[in-house]
Amino acid sequence: MNFTDIMGLFAGFCVTVSVIPQIIKVWKTKKVKQISLLTFSVLTFGIAIWVVYGILKNDFPIIITNSISLFLNLIMVYFIIYYEKE
Repeated sequence: MNFTDIMGLFAGFCVTVSVIPQIIKVWKTKKVKQISLLTFSVLTFGIAIWVVYGILKNDFPIIITNSISLFLNLIMVYFIIYYEKE
């Protein structure tokens, strides 16, 4: 693993973990009124495209970090849809 890969992993890590506090807050409060489903849906779609791009380029940092980010953002989209009903 070279310096560029390490930088990519670090950048991906920062972006990936940024959604975790929001997920925890929604999970605890069950409140999503102020969170945009459209924004998180577009973000999640974009991340899915990044995963495909990483696979096509065979770029390990892009694949790993965006796959994790995709999973976390799907959780957030689920929470928004699920708790919006309440």
